Amino acid sequence: MGKKAELHYDGKVFDIPVVTGTENENALDISKLREESGLITLDKGFKNTGSTESAITFLNGEQGILRYRGYSIEELAEKSSFLEVSWLLIYGELPTAEELEKFTNDISAHTLVHEDVKSILDGYPSKAHPMGVLSSLVSSLTAFYPKSLDPNRSKEQINGTIIRFIAKLPTLAAWSFKNRMRQPIVYPKKGLNYTANFLHMMFDLPTHDTDINPVVEKAIDKLLILHADHEQNCSAATVRIVGSSHASLYASVSAGVAALWGPLHGGANQAVIEMLEEIKADGGNIDKYVAKAKDKTDSFRLMGFGHRVYKNFDPRALIIKKAADDVLTELGIEDPVLDIAMKLEKVALNDEYFKERSLYPNVDFYSGIIYRALGIPVEMFPVLFAIARTSGWLSHWEEMRNDPELRIARPRQIYTGYPDRDYVNIDSR
Repeated sequence: MGKKAELHYDGKVFDIPVVTGTENENALDISKLREESGLITLDKGFKNTGSTESAITFLNGEQGILRYRGYSIEELAEKSSFLEVSWLLIYGELPTAEELEKFTNDISAHTLVHEDVKSILDGYPSKAHPMGVLSSLVSSLTAFYPKSLDPNRSKEQINGTIIRFIAKLPTLAAWSFKNRMRQPIVYPKKGLNYTANFLHMMFDLPTHDTDINPVVEKAIDKLLILHADHEQNCSAATVRIVGSSHASLYASVSAGVAALWGPLHGGANQAVIEMLEEIKADGGNIDKYVAKAKDKTDSFRLMGFGHRVYKNFDPRALIIKKAADDVLTELGIEDPVLDIAMKLEKVALNDEYFKERSLYPNVDFYSGIIYRALGIPVEMFPVLFAIARTSGWLSHWEEMRNDPELRIARPRQIYTGYPDRDYVNIDSR
């Protein structure tokens, strides 16, 4: 018999099974709690609630561990490409050379989007936020692929939709950027790899091509790997919840894009650059803002330092710090905002106040620096995040779809409104 916990309530004892994962994580299985006791649990923000069992990503915030399908993020970032990691997340194993080649070619063959998408894009003003545009364009794909509405499609059909989605999202993302810049769209180019093709569509113009720096390309590919999945975060959980209703894959991921748009989720690296610009505008006095961060009575927060999940260090930050250093060295950028960032980094890594509280620079800090160095506007930061996170969203959607115990997500609540009361006619109110 497995482990169990006992709940003592109202003179009765209820047995609650303990579920143990492959990394010895324990959870109380309360699936029958309401049925047996009449109780539900209240966990605001779901910080202590497991919504599913998953074999995709393991995260241990206390020890700074992040693994995709059992492989450390450090090894994957060093030895794999983003498409290789995408295959791993979606299909569960690292691909063979033949599998990766076919996967890459299949994706390359589906990078174009329907020409009518341009008509939708033209309807947006240039001031429209690229994440709003992207979410809308992703959702619109359901109209172009109506068979995606059928929840009973074959495995082959589902796989075709997944490949199509990975292929088209960089195109839609780059076009949302072009709309923001009011520049002509650039079509994907055959012969370029996934990351290079995105950079091509972002920065090329009809009049000239932009040389793709291999250091920049490598840094962006690493960022895509590092952001590919992060367990049951807000956007991944959103994709699962929407998908549990048998909504189309496009609708589910569109909802994930919308969730990622929030400044507390995918907008964190944007907040870093905005903070740095604020410090610059105020004279660039680092000491002043470090003191403000230490002052408990001051509402100011240093963005990009520490992490809600990682309690000691962010393993992704250790990887991307080097990439950020490489990009800045390669490009020789002279930017007072980035100078402030480097000074803040030095303080956080050496000041005892920050070290004691584990307020280390996180992945959002370094990704913001890289994007800033490339001249990418802050509104595009969460869009790049969305490209990366797509492979994770698809993995969670597919895992959810194949779960034999799948039920539509339907959280409970504790009602705190008025009790039963009599209706009052309008002339008596």
